Amino acid sequence: MTRRPLVAGNWKMNKTTAEATELTQQLLYEYERSFESVDVVLCPPFTDLRSVRVVLGFNKEKMLLGAQDVYWEEAGAFTGAISPVMLKELGCTYCIIGHSERREFFYETDETVNLKARALIANKIAPIICCGETLETRDAGKTETFVTNQVRAALSDITAADAKGLVIAYEPIWAIGTGLTPTPEQAEQVCAAIRATLADLYGAPFSEATRILYGGSMKPSNVKHFAPLPNIDGGLIGGAALVATDFMDLVRAFA
Repeated sequence: MTRRPLVAGNWKMNKTTAEATELTQQLLYEYERSFESVDVVLCPPFTDLRSVRVVLGFNKEKMLLGAQDVYWEEAGAFTGAISPVMLKELGCTYCIIGHSERREFFYETDETVNLKARALIANKIAPIICCGETLETRDAGKTETFVTNQVRAALSDITAADAKGLVIAYEPIWAIGTGLTPTPEQAEQVCAAIRATLADLYGAPFSEATRILYGGSMKPSNVKHFAPLPNIDGGLIGGAALVATDFMDLVRAFA
């Protein structure tokens, strides 16, 4: 089965509203017709979502809008939280959840990732569910067990029908923002294990239709090693997403 590639830019806590507007305009300028075969998703900070949406509104078919996180309740006394209903109204079609930085710095757990996934699905926003191991876990030879357990926990009590359209992003923690990357063979092996886990949970047709991304210091100089791999369907991009030409080079690699 041929899966449509997806490249998502995670801007993290970068770009003021004015800077986000400028970067989005630069990205649209760099966009090429050949990129229409790839889903391109921009995930700016919450404060930039509306501004980015306005800029994208002039070219609605080119790029999609995503958020970097969400809370699982739709409304209530949750100071500082953002609900899936709010994201839906802003035009978000994707949302990153379970990123290692959220797990490490904000004490996110497999259980809260699952709650967020279910809330997003209920509001027809596709979750981009992140998973990945530390260097200690890899050195101990436990990478596949650890990562596939994260996937299973995130999808707990979610049916195949509800899970349709979600995305899994494999991001080895030790490769995020460090300049280090796993070998293509290592990345492919883990992504293949994730796909096998999806097949075990929901069946082979679901597994073969679901997109699995690689993230973790992917950049124009190394994307050629990852783009051709059979179980990698795109990238969740951090640092390179903040430079329009670099990000579009990565999109081009998957087009």
